[in-house]
Amino acid sequence: MTTKGKPASKAAAVRRAAVRATKPTRVSAPGKPARTAAPAQSKQKKSSTATRAVKNKVKVRVVQLAHGQGLPLPAYQTSGAAGMDLLAAIDVAHPITLAPGARALVPTGLTIELPQGYEAQVRPRSGLALKNGVTVLNSPGTVDSDYRGEVGVILANLGQAPFDIRRGDRIAQMVIAAVLQATLVEVKTISNTARGDGGFGSTGKTIAKQKATLRKSRDKKKAIPPLAAAPKKSGSSKARTRNR
Repeated sequence: MTTKGKPASKAAAVRRAAVRATKPTRVSAPGKPARTAAPAQSKQKKSSTATRAVKNKVKVRVVQLAHGQGLPLPAYQTSGAAGMDLLAAIDVAHPITLAPGARALVPTGLTIELPQGYEAQVRPRSGLALKNGVTVLNSPGTVDSDYRGEVGVILANLGQAPFDIRRGDRIAQMVIAAVLQATLVEVKTISNTARGDGGFGSTGKTIAKQKATLRKSRDKKKAIPPLAAAPKKSGSSKARTRNR
């Protein structure tokens, strides 16, 4: 602030300079309104999110065979989908009809090259399984990283009505997953557990057996009568003894 005819004080000039320093820097382009520069923190957050998205993706080389030409490549239907749809690469004039209880190897017209340490899992589509009883028989089918043949889908009709498969139908989904290879070490014995060698369906039986044993031990404790307490001598009897 300045008064008429009086210069501004030194303290007021310092305050104005401090206010200007705290204001956000405005970036303007010719012919465009000035914009406030984006904070550096938000830029870092966006870049880290993009980096994570790139790290979660792996490149898979794919060759579309002659009978698969014209069909779209497998793709994710949503941004969060785990599997990409596989299409039936069969002749338009010769659809496949799966009778109830029948199975067939349906070609996809694709060969893929997976990086070492990855596999492709071929899984059923939930819609086909629920509505038509059609599923992948060897679910999940595994495509190894060193396999170079055509990806085929073994479909089985577990429903009660015939099911038609036509060219371009979505027949399964393919999930790319990382795998680990194990090194087997031969030993004489292995550690024991509460489950032990219980096999199929044994975990529920083991728990029930443990509960039954615990229940029996509790019932046994309840069946044992408590020890009878020794009768207490009253003071009046002592007094009568002395009087005698």
